[in-house]
Amino acid sequence: MFFRQVFDDTLAQYAYLIGCQRTGDAIVFDPQRDIDRYLDLAASEELRIVAVAETHIHADFLSGTREFAECFGTRLYLSDEGGPDWRYEWAHGGSYDHVPLRDGARFAIGEIEFQALHTPGHTPEHMSFLVTDRGAGADEPMGLLSGDFVFVGDLGRPDLLETAARVSGAMTPAARRLYGSVRSFLDLPDYMQVWPAHGAGSSCGKALGAVPETTVGYERRFSPAIAAALKGEDAFVSHILEGQPEPPMYFARMKRDNRDGASVLGRLPQTRRVSPREAASLARAGGGGDGAAEIVIDTRADRSAFMARHLPGSVYIPLTKSFCTAAGSVLDEGARTTLVIDEKDLEWAVRRLLRIGFDDVRGFVEHEALERYFAEGGEAAAIPEIDLEAASRLSTNGRGEVLDVRYASEYAVSHLPGAVNASYTRLPDYADRLPSNGSLLVHCLSGARAAVAASYLAREGRDVHYINDLFTAYAGSLEPGGPS
Repeated sequence: MFFRQVFDDTLAQYAYLIGCQRTGDAIVFDPQRDIDRYLDLAASEELRIVAVAETHIHADFLSGTREFAECFGTRLYLSDEGGPDWRYEWAHGGSYDHVPLRDGARFAIGEIEFQALHTPGHTPEHMSFLVTDRGAGADEPMGLLSGDFVFVGDLGRPDLLETAARVSGAMTPAARRLYGSVRSFLDLPDYMQVWPAHGAGSSCGKALGAVPETTVGYERRFSPAIAAALKGEDAFVSHILEGQPEPPMYFARMKRDNRDGASVLGRLPQTRRVSPREAASLARAGGGGDGAAEIVIDTRADRSAFMARHLPGSVYIPLTKSFCTAAGSVLDEGARTTLVIDEKDLEWAVRRLLRIGFDDVRGFVEHEALERYFAEGGEAAAIPEIDLEAASRLSTNGRGEVLDVRYASEYAVSHLPGAVNASYTRLPDYADRLPSNGSLLVHCLSGARAAVAASYLAREGRDVHYINDLFTAYAGSLEPGGPS
């Protein structure tokens, strides 16, 4: 049996390519939208991808399952659990080679057997898959593809239908369903391997481990979430709903598009080089007659350089592991983007934008060209950069309001006196509730999230100061809970 995790570090997501080396047939679980990576990997191992399966309707990236079905007629194994509101509408409504799965269903790829287990809680339709290598003589499963049900050291959050998709009153019933799934999980043997769909850095849980796999026995002994489940249902519900980070704005859109059907790419789009003057014109315009926003994304590593001088209206999103989270949090749906980026990094960024549904990447400007443009007197904007001490003075003198863009759970531990909390992952949601008098003094823990937030708020026309400072030095002097 061939088994390979395919990892995306910006979404902390694991897809799985599993193949029978005797027959050459393979299946991909939870593929992302740019499917050429899986095709290339399969070809390098002399495998052909004959099927695709998903553990659930994803909220953090656009699935590549429809891409496989449309481009290659690949067989689909998709959950038929969870009720009519949570089925794959695009697959049910098309003429695809589609096998709807109910709890306990079995299928084989070559001599590898898979059994679907309905494990609701994170989502109503969620499936996990037991894997048995019958070609090697095994008659019992060796592992579980757990999707967003069981992670290393954590469980999939059950609140997203309410906090991201706006399904009122969904989180507590979902948490109780998750409790039932956990009790079933604990019936599996301790030796069984567990292969999750996400690792540390994902917003699909609150305390995911960075190790790529685990076992049932290890999670039984050391997972705080499972320890809470062993104390009873009410203790578990309280634990699993407490302290979940605010989900990025784009999650609701991903859930919708993956249910209804993401558009088919066919191939990666071609992105042309544009002049800094053209990019400046796009950033200044802000949007076209069709209502779509025109947004310039500045990816420079040096956030102070951005604050000192950037194209007016551009948004700062550096090429870090948080690129997708930041882009999905502050970019408008359907936005047409232009990148300030070196050409060597262009494909990396384009792929990440495609994975979260930003298909229209109009062009790119290299950093060196932008610097020449500024040196020759090209139009530039700036955001004042200050430290926490200066922010405290401005706030005390009534010349600004402190905006803390960390997660609410971080803010609850300690925060600056009088600070307003608005997580950077949901800033558009907070727009009408932000202070309107004076400047917004924007900070986070280290300055990274605040840089994204400050650039977004400036683009929205707010007067902003960016606080580039370490909050930990100040937080250490605060009592638990901080000032109100």
